[in-house]
Amino acid sequence: MELTVFYDGTCPLCLNEMKQLKRYDNLNRIGLEDINAADINLRFPDLDVVHANTVLHGLQADGSWLYGLDVTAKAWGLTGKHGWIKLLRLPLIKPVADLAYLAFARNRYRISYLLTGQKRCDNGNCKIK
Repeated sequence: MELTVFYDGTCPLCLNEMKQLKRYDNLNRIGLEDINAADINLRFPDLDVVHANTVLHGLQADGSWLYGLDVTAKAWGLTGKHGWIKLLRLPLIKPVADLAYLAFARNRYRISYLLTGQKRCDNGNCKIK
């Protein structure tokens, strides 16, 4: 895997994005790990689950970590889709985009409810509109 993404599988919008990523990951370059998995710390002892619950984490093949929108940009870049996301990493846009991402991350359950009618997923099972 070139990138392992650690996501919140109880968040409907987060889970939906991960499903989309895998659909477009034709070369199987992206691994997905739900931070709520019972054995997550056994398999990934360097992962801070508390911090991963506040900001998206990504582990690259070389062992380095990415966070937030850097994970999103890297993951979508590996699929060759949603090229516009790399614009969010441009120097003048990055600080504003990162603040917007953190606001989304803090409020992801409320936003999910507004957009999908579902606040949380049960056992990775969501009903996305």
